[in-house]
Amino acid sequence: MKLCRYNDNRLGLVEGDHIIDVTGALAALPAHKYPAPRNDQLIENLAMLRPGILEAAKSGARLPLAGAHLLSPVANPGKVVAAPVNYQAHFDEAQHDDEIRHGTQIVKIQTIGLFLKATSSIVGMSHGVEINDIERRNDHEIELVAIIGKPARHVKIENALDYVAGYCIGLDMTVRGPQERSMRKSIDTYTVLGPWMATADEIGDPHDLNLALTVNGEPRQSNNTANLLVKVRELIAWASSYYTLHPGDVLMTGTPDGVGPVAPGDVIDARIDKLGAMKVNVRAAKV
Repeated sequence: MKLCRYNDNRLGLVEGDHIIDVTGALAALPAHKYPAPRNDQLIENLAMLRPGILEAAKSGARLPLAGAHLLSPVANPGKVVAAPVNYQAHFDEAQHDDEIRHGTQIVKIQTIGLFLKATSSIVGMSHGVEINDIERRNDHEIELVAIIGKPARHVKIENALDYVAGYCIGLDMTVRGPQERSMRKSIDTYTVLGPWMATADEIGDPHDLNLALTVNGEPRQSNNTANLLVKVRELIAWASSYYTLHPGDVLMTGTPDGVGPVAPGDVIDARIDKLGAMKVNVRAAKV
């Protein structure tokens, strides 16, 4: 299934160039009192909801995909876990480009580990990116994103993909500078997720997917997830050895080479095999 959130928090099943409204299936979700669960309820209950979603799709209203306002496919992620310099080609370019490393030492992911981004930075593709400081270099970074489907703690590598609910495209927008990654990458709108979540059964092996990104039609990034230094299953096992991963948590797996600056007025087109494409407009943030 390809599931999207659109317009006024509607749930849609994507089929071809249309969305089928299956919001009614959400009525089966359990009711909660304060305090609300810290995880995403749709993702946690996806297996239970699946039959109802497919049933609702038989009679649900259809609308053109092109006319929908697409939100982040995950409404309530507890955390965003991110993998720095996880392609050798990106490591190499960062080593030789001082505008990327900004005078800091670029350390391999196996040494530096993972980092966290603020969930308040998440938006869907239709919202677009708002450049916070146009005087600094703001870069695009396309990434494969894995969405955790069930609680994961001390997961073994060989079983790690069993904990994935689905995948989507991610843009890990980045301000270059000397600050910690979690600060430069956690600005509002600097985590773009979309266009929808493809469930894990739609993707199969996540380690052979082509990624490509253009800015205003100009090719910038092109690679394949086979070249991840630390694979998706290893990232899940590694992260879960430090903290519990909850349903709806987002794992950004790293960006390949070709990162570059964007400015207000630019249009980013990001594509990953089996996940579709998302067109993201860039504008200046209102301050």
